[in-house]
Amino acid sequence: MSKNEKKENLKSPLIDGTMPHQISSPNFKDSGIKIEPPFVNEQGVVIGDSFYDSPNSPLNQWTKETDPSVMAGDEWVHPTNDIGWNTDENIDLVEKQKPPQAAPFMHPTKDVSKGTD
Repeated sequence: MSKNEKKENLKSPLIDGTMPHQISSPNFKDSGIKIEPPFVNEQGVVIGDSFYDSPNSPLNQWTKETDPSVMAGDEWVHPTNDIGWNTDENIDLVEKQKPPQAAPFMHPTKDVSKGTD
């Protein structure tokens, strides 16, 4: 099966710009943000279908020897069906087109810039 054939067979969990399976997810309907369909990454794992059950997924073959870093990187993150959208700041970003007010990469209790100036 080719990548295009795989892509055509993938079902999106979205309904009318929403993700009803995630109770706190933002409504993308009138946001101007294009909802991306699920995709198959280079490892043959479906990303963004909300089932998390691809036969090639390291999650289905996990052992004590599995290095979690095998699931690191952009190919493991879906641009619009990701749990990260469920934060208050990202909901405001989607629904109100309001950019986050916090500085990027802030840690709530540590000054990560200390000693760098």
